[in-house]
Amino acid sequence: MPRLYCPVPLQVLEELDLPAHAAKHVQVLRLQPSQVLTLFNGEGGEYEAEILKMGKHSVSVRILTHLKIEREAPRKVQLLVGMPANERMDWLVEKATELGVARITPIMTQHAVLRLSGERAEKKTAHWISVAQAACEQCGRNTVPLIDVPQSLQSAFQSLLPYSQAERWVFSTQPLGRKSQPPSDENESEKAWVQILTGPEGGLHSDEVSFALDAGFQALTLGPRILRAETAALMGLMLATQEKTTPL
Repeated sequence: MPRLYCPVPLQVLEELDLPAHAAKHVQVLRLQPSQVLTLFNGEGGEYEAEILKMGKHSVSVRILTHLKIEREAPRKVQLLVGMPANERMDWLVEKATELGVARITPIMTQHAVLRLSGERAEKKTAHWISVAQAACEQCGRNTVPLIDVPQSLQSAFQSLLPYSQAERWVFSTQPLGRKSQPPSDENESEKAWVQILTGPEGGLHSDEVSFALDAGFQALTLGPRILRAETAALMGLMLATQEKTTPL
């Protein structure tokens, strides 16, 4: 059954015209009146809807049922990621959404090639949000992750969750001249959030790693191999959520 993101209020038995993006998707799929599709608006669960009428640029539907279904990861993860160049950030947003990320904060670090500000940053953010929405349509998620506007590491750290709510990791490929000092709270696995800081191509600068350690991040390694920036972020996400396979 086709799934469409529909960012408008939805109510059972309501009839409505789909927003332009969703209507265009229905047209592309060549769906017909009486066919059923799934809608979600990010406000909880999903809705089954029947197509009533097809216009040249419009599609009318009736909401049939609401299903209280969520497919979120066991713990919420925020990726504070040094933006990789070219289309790799698009790929990262798409795959992180599929894997259950709750929030992505693009960071401009010392080694970052991609630097964005002003209108260009806003356009890129809007594009990444659309990538995340499409990924939710594909993977079955009913909650679209939050995508922040690109910002400096210092700005991102100003909005970090309190220690009591989040466990913090920073990945480094270089030996550290000092030990990480995580908060003294021993119930790390019970915290609702994991905040993961990863670098771009070339990794994080030593000063940035030190800055993270001072903010309560725990320095971790992903093994002896050097991973691409987007691979490291996704591996950290998978380790944080620890989702398991389920026998059929």
